Amino acid sequence: MKNKERKKEMVDLTAKPFYLGKEEIEWVEEQITGMTLEEKIGQLFIIFNQNRDPGYIKKVCNQYHVGGLRWMGGTLEEVYEQNRYYQECSKIPLLIAANCETGGNGAVGEGTIVATNAACGACATAEGAYDMGYVSGIEAAAIGCKWNFAPVSDLFLNWRNTIVNTRCFSNDPDINIEMCKAYIRGVHNQKIACCTKHFPGDGSEERDQHLLMGCNDLSCEEWDATYGKVYQALIDDGLESIMAGQICQPAYTRKFHPGIKDEEIKPATLSPELLQNLLREQLGFNGLIVTDASHMAGLTCSCPRSEQVPGTIAAGYDMFLFFHDPEEDLRYMMEGYKNGIITEERLSDALHRILGMKAHLGLHKLKFPPKEGLKNVGCEEHHRYASKTAKEAITLVKDNQKILPVNPEEKKRAKLYFVESEPASILDGTDPAKHIVKEELEKAGFEVTLHENFYEMERNYPSHANKGLIRKCESVEELKANYDIIFVFIHMKGYAQENNTRIKWSAGHSNEIPWYTADVPTVCVSLNYTNHLIDVPMFKTFINAYCPTKEYIHETVRKIIGEDTFRGHYNETVWCGRWDTRL
Repeated sequence: MKNKERKKEMVDLTAKPFYLGKEEIEWVEEQITGMTLEEKIGQLFIIFNQNRDPGYIKKVCNQYHVGGLRWMGGTLEEVYEQNRYYQECSKIPLLIAANCETGGNGAVGEGTIVATNAACGACATAEGAYDMGYVSGIEAAAIGCKWNFAPVSDLFLNWRNTIVNTRCFSNDPDINIEMCKAYIRGVHNQKIACCTKHFPGDGSEERDQHLLMGCNDLSCEEWDATYGKVYQALIDDGLESIMAGQICQPAYTRKFHPGIKDEEIKPATLSPELLQNLLREQLGFNGLIVTDASHMAGLTCSCPRSEQVPGTIAAGYDMFLFFHDPEEDLRYMMEGYKNGIITEERLSDALHRILGMKAHLGLHKLKFPPKEGLKNVGCEEHHRYASKTAKEAITLVKDNQKILPVNPEEKKRAKLYFVESEPASILDGTDPAKHIVKEELEKAGFEVTLHENFYEMERNYPSHANKGLIRKCESVEELKANYDIIFVFIHMKGYAQENNTRIKWSAGHSNEIPWYTADVPTVCVSLNYTNHLIDVPMFKTFINAYCPTKEYIHETVRKIIGEDTFRGHYNETVWCGRWDTRL
């Protein structure tokens, strides 16, 4: 029986997506045979590095024996040297990963933001998605990355979901497949593996797995026609790896486990029904499966950490994303193996997939990239790709007042309301996009008066009186006498609990709330989320710009004044299921 199970469970390294030859397979087997048990257990982990001290890096490599690496922060030079030193210190080359969902900025801060998935999805062709992948690959490769945690292949089915709003290409599976494939082709130019996410699929509900277990509540038939269709197409096309999220899929769990109780339903992270039965067997995925971040409450609340850590590998994962406490998590994983939670067959299978991926990427003949490649990160040519995609993506959702194009000579005096997220304002200072917007409008010929919000008042001259002052508005006649047009630029963004924030005015009943739309012509632009009409249906002219960068703001202003046409396409989620948003 054990032999049968092993045969069924073990990866075929000669098949898709690894396609290893004899030499590579021999290297894989040699490495696994030569490992101690501690080294085998260490290979299952991907460390999240925020400490670039050489002594710490040596400890990680020599004591923890990790199989992969991701990091946060650091300059281009710092990250390059960090990654180089990690590979130098590692007995077995590491899978160094980046999160290049929008471009090379996911690898390092100086990298190029080309587009969001939503921007690419608004384009008539998949060229923007390809370019985003192409730039991501070049800039990630420059600092030694060989694994990209992208593209996001989720579907934007629920307009209330802001977690993957701009991270989804579309709500249409066919568009999603086309865009994902194009992006992956771009990344593959640099021989970097892609890892799509978040299986079994985000975007069908509105909650956030950082805070609780997500739930994809579609029926099996509905899932097959949407998320299943996307995953099957990408798997058939040779996708190397999949990140499964802290998301359950009750319909398929019950199908493969009849009689399971509601309280026994787990996120994909702990579900053999979803990982083995659905992903491996039904969809035929032969590649590597990695967890989403293990600190997310969608996993941590499922069971004790001592059960979570080995339970993920036992369920079908090959790699575990991020330590909570390294010594503790390594001990939990080791105990899980010794106690039989992780079988010998499952450990062997995981190790073969991990080492197989490394051989597939040529890491067994690793040559760290020369430093000259750093000049490609954030280069002018890559920013031209961003401008090109912006031209095609920016979308006029509605112009029911027929105000566009706006002639700056006729409507010269402009008032600018910039609606920004509280975290950006209080913690990081004024959003840099605000000044870019003002500058671009002025370059276009407008005389711009920037409205001061409550956050700025509190930062510049804190006072108990500000709550009252922010509610005071000029008279209607003053407003009409002083301004020819009003621009409202919205840049709401967030993480975890802020992800679910819709438009949040800087103060209750503040004078930035759109009280003026019936008296002065108003143009509203969203620089991020696409679903803002639910909160501002009174805006008769609404534009989705998708990205808060200079390229996208510049091209948006050009389209507003008629120097270019709007070519982007929206999907029905922009209306948020409401009739009044269309007015």
